[in-house]
Amino acid sequence: MLRLQGVGKSYGTVSVMRDVTFDVAAGEFIVFVGPSGCGKSTLLRMICGLETVTTGRIEIDGKLANDTPAASRGLALVFQSYALYPHMTVRQNMAFGLENLRTPKAEIEQRVAEAARMLRLENLLARRPTQLSGGQRQRVAIGRAIVREPRIFLFDEPLSNLDAELRVEMRAEIAQLHRRLATTMIYVTHDQVEAMTMADRIVVLRSGEVEQVGAPLDLYNNPANRFVAGFIGSPRMNFLDGRVTASAGGWTTIEVAGVGAIRARGMLPVGSQASIGIRPEHVQPAPGETTGAAVNLLRGQAASIEQLGASSFVRLASPALNLQIQGQTQVRFGDEIAIFLPPDRLHLFDAEGVIAPSGE
Repeated sequence: MLRLQGVGKSYGTVSVMRDVTFDVAAGEFIVFVGPSGCGKSTLLRMICGLETVTTGRIEIDGKLANDTPAASRGLALVFQSYALYPHMTVRQNMAFGLENLRTPKAEIEQRVAEAARMLRLENLLARRPTQLSGGQRQRVAIGRAIVREPRIFLFDEPLSNLDAELRVEMRAEIAQLHRRLATTMIYVTHDQVEAMTMADRIVVLRSGEVEQVGAPLDLYNNPANRFVAGFIGSPRMNFLDGRVTASAGGWTTIEVAGVGAIRARGMLPVGSQASIGIRPEHVQPAPGETTGAAVNLLRGQAASIEQLGASSFVRLASPALNLQIQGQTQVRFGDEIAIFLPPDRLHLFDAEGVIAPSGE
């Protein structure tokens, strides 16, 4: 189990992490996600002991670990760059850490053999890293961590050097590995698709602070703020900005310039600035004829169309909205189409980007 309480990190007068607080249960797969520079890798390095903690507490299995040396924390870190010794074979790379700990030779052989079998490296043990593909090198780096039998695995953007197809394959392998080992894993990525497909829970970071922690679909369906709503999901959520014109009975209407009136659940003060968010797959074709003046009905011109076979993406110009359509579409560039924004699929945010209270 891992617990972070009010963890912060400063370099002199510059604060880079602030009041990070959350728990990781034993056996959980947690993903840190956020844009470049948000503090994901810094937080991971504090957990494993490569960076000192300025404020707060880090506890591992209930024991304070702030001043515990990295080598004594029982953790294993898998780097983005693999960090393999080029002059050593795969077997030697995987065994090196155990040899430094003076582990009995027979036990080293047994652990290396088991990790190699698990990662399908049995036929590569005599090769050197330069003779391996990127995916094979990453498996060796993971194998080197496995043989140490750590309490927690830490992954720092381990797939960022791989091509798209190999990333998908390695993503599945790491998820299967987690199920087999049932060991706590913490995984850092800037790719929210990796986060959504791998995590038990996601920690969304921005500018050194935690924006939201939750299961992937919880974050997708119930984002706490506009940043999380826009970051989680591919393609990203659509946003329309406007001013509140009415608010009563748990519903708010905002007037969007050039679009019209949009009604959504939530309560915000009349006259305040607000924004509406909706996922591309939730935008619907308008039912029947529309005038363009009715609530949540609008028209737009198709600016681009992407036909992917199983689904299609249409981008409207004025207003700028993305639509995801199941199957293939007959919409062509320049077509004017009418759409409906279902009120129960809309997310209402205040001027600060915080989700509006329900008012119930």
